Amino acid sequence: MTTRRLTAAALGASLLLPLTSWAPAVASGGDDDRVIRTGSCTAGASWKLKVKTDDGQLEVEGQVDSNINGQSWRWRIRHNGTVSARGIGVTQPPSGSFSVERRIVDLAGVDHVVFRARHLGSDQVCRGVIHFG
Repeated sequence: MTTRRLTAAALGASLLLPLTSWAPAVASGGDDDRVIRTGSCTAGASWKLKVKTDDGQLEVEGQVDSNINGQSWRWRIRHNGTVSARGIGVTQPPSGSFSVERRIVDLAGVDHVVFRARHLGSDQVCRGVIHFG
């Protein structure tokens, strides 16, 4: 190659490099494979529910944020009407929140996922629903 061609090739490559850094990042599986919902609980706390596909299963994450550390919450995840997981979550510093993550079977058709948490020291309830698929 001549010096002129090398310079032109280098210039072309240097012009393309900044364009690639502006390209948006794409998550594996794309945005169609993830649904996120948020909402308020009955007495001031908030909830978040995420469902996404992962290796042929559904990854479900439920979160409660009350901004108060040390609260105990009884939670459960229902999948198409059946309890898939349940437990007790305790809000932790620094945010006064807890989260749970479980993997469940990705059934044929639309998956109906419900995350529910009830504060053990009051009647406060959080409930999020996602229809996935």
